[in-house]
Amino acid sequence: MKQLLLINDTPANRISYYHVLLLMASLPFDMFYSHIILISFTLHTLIHLDKSKLKSLRTFKLLILPSVLFITIIATIYSINPKAAFNEWTLRIPLLLFPVVFLLNGLDLKKYRESLLMGFSLVCALTVFYLFAVVLVTIRFYHMPLRAIFGEGFTNHNFAGPLKIHATFFSFQLVIALVYLLSVIIRGVTSRSLRNVYIISCLILICGMVQLSSKSILFILFVAVNVVLPWFLLKGRQRQRYILTGLLVTVTAIGGILSISTFRDRYVTLLKDDISIDKTIPRNSDSRFERWRVAAARIKDKPLLGYGSGSEVSLLKDDFYNAKMYSSYLKGLNSHNQYISFVLKSGIWGLAIYMLTLVYGFKMAFKRKDVLFISFMLIIVIVSVSENILDVDKGVMFYSFFFSFFLFSAPDNETVIKEQQKPDEYLIPLATNVLAATS
Repeated sequence: MKQLLLINDTPANRISYYHVLLLMASLPFDMFYSHIILISFTLHTLIHLDKSKLKSLRTFKLLILPSVLFITIIATIYSINPKAAFNEWTLRIPLLLFPVVFLLNGLDLKKYRESLLMGFSLVCALTVFYLFAVVLVTIRFYHMPLRAIFGEGFTNHNFAGPLKIHATFFSFQLVIALVYLLSVIIRGVTSRSLRNVYIISCLILICGMVQLSSKSILFILFVAVNVVLPWFLLKGRQRQRYILTGLLVTVTAIGGILSISTFRDRYVTLLKDDISIDKTIPRNSDSRFERWRVAAARIKDKPLLGYGSGSEVSLLKDDFYNAKMYSSYLKGLNSHNQYISFVLKSGIWGLAIYMLTLVYGFKMAFKRKDVLFISFMLIIVIVSVSENILDVDKGVMFYSFFFSFFLFSAPDNETVIKEQQKPDEYLIPLATNVLAATS
């Protein structure tokens, strides 16, 4: 723990490091904490600003990273709901703030990337452990059978309920944490105790994602773990053995998950309902396909420019009512598709800029062979099909922080080689302290 918390750097950089570490640790919790830490980090950066750093703002990255905010600002000019449009400005300010602060701050993110990701991963594992503890305490208090842990009352949003965070958005973070820990294990860990800490943390994270029951996230996890990790971190027979073992474990896990009625309903029955347009099927809410169809009908009138920022919910509310989709109307839902949302609010040009931003992210991730960056981009691209991730605070914070972090913390090839040779050099004291604390 000493190596994680006590770094050898200037006082200003140490404070910056703690800001970033605390910011990452706060992501699973109430947005109040992450916002306060971001404001403090920004003020600290301005107080210790080196004027020579201002030249670094003249970079193409500063156009790419906040591109979604720029789309929002431009589309406000012709918005049919200016008040909601300005609310979107406020929501998406971190898209500009994070890259600017990372560029102006003196902290070397490349140097501390591993420590920061390790701290974030351990916090995610401990958070999931806490949620399971809450479930077990609740079950015991109400004298429920232990199998109730897999019931509807303790899965999906109900499992993430104590954190007041959407189950899918919390799952984002767990994927990054799990992929990081697995990458460290694959690179090789000389300490057995350290390896045990990683494996236990990975199992906790996997159990948490199963309990959160996000369909799109489990698909992303399958691709990241069974394809991305072995392709970039292993070679030859090691890669083949890993893929075969991974597929065997995955098939076994899927069989076990689907044997439980709650998860079978969640992953199979509800998935069928969600992609169905048959209104004769009884359901508690309207399917995503129905919402997409209604939004697409509205887009036909203004495909090039859209209706302006902040217009989506108010437009669709009336359309949902006219289509007799009363559940969506009463809840004031959006389209639940980020791509459709961009076309609806900013037209084809807005979607094109967003798509180019994603292409740029993938290009940089594959160029650097950064498995975490690739996994992050997979999350954004795939989940954008089923969620408006940039219309929710936790989605914006996740997107803006990690997109900027991975772009500015990418290690050089020589650094990667050194880290692969000694992946646990700075982490052995951490594992020792963790094991001592839990014993």
